[in-house]
Amino acid sequence: MSLSIRAQLDYWFELPTDVLLQFEAAAIPEQVVEATHLDITATEHFARVVSHDGIGERIWVRVEGQLLIDYRATVRIERLLDDCQRLPVIAPHQLPGETVQYLMASRYCPSDQFECFVEAEFGKVSDGAKVIAMRDWIASHVSYVQGASNSETTALDTFVKRQGICRDYAHVMITFARAAGIPARIASVYALGVEPPDFHAVAEVFLGGAWHLIDATGMAEAHAMAKIGIGRDAADVAFLTAFGTAEMKRQNVSVTDA
Repeated sequence: MSLSIRAQLDYWFELPTDVLLQFEAAAIPEQVVEATHLDITATEHFARVVSHDGIGERIWVRVEGQLLIDYRATVRIERLLDDCQRLPVIAPHQLPGETVQYLMASRYCPSDQFECFVEAEFGKVSDGAKVIAMRDWIASHVSYVQGASNSETTALDTFVKRQGICRDYAHVMITFARAAGIPARIASVYALGVEPPDFHAVAEVFLGGAWHLIDATGMAEAHAMAKIGIGRDAADVAFLTAFGTAEMKRQNVSVTDA
């Protein structure tokens, strides 16, 4: 399937500010960027750098005043899809080195605090079926509520409040998986079917020797997601990180079937 993507950002910076951007669909084997166009305000500095684990690119800009971005792309999804429920969990001592960091607790995913809960709730389920059970538990116990969280909300906060948005669902999914000894990371994506339309965040879990996208919100399917970047948690995949004060004037994201 092919996705037609458009993202428009309008931000204001009162003072000269360094800004790290990450909003372009990644050119990786599982998806082909067939066409892309970027209009961006002239800035004092503009440089592309590789993103986390080499998936996608970030853009450094230094800007004062208005920053306008208009990004358009057509992305063909060629992701191989597996039934996660039937895939084996890889024993920690057999994991490839690049996955090890995704076993560890991180800023928004305090997995070390969930080991007892995960064992009690999901301990009788094995392999990929455990991951699916976690996804379904989150879907049935957490309500999608706009404004229910902020930039400081962790998976523990969401677990207690039982409310959140897509990044909160992803954080809880990642936290549960890591607590069970399964590598998990966050993926920022453009996804068909997200309501309201916006940048979307989902979990990726390492099963059967490969990474698999899991959306506990139930809004998006793996065959209809274009990956932007990945990381330990939301701190690694923000579409805009300002090293100073930023004011959002307008933001619009559109994803349609191409």
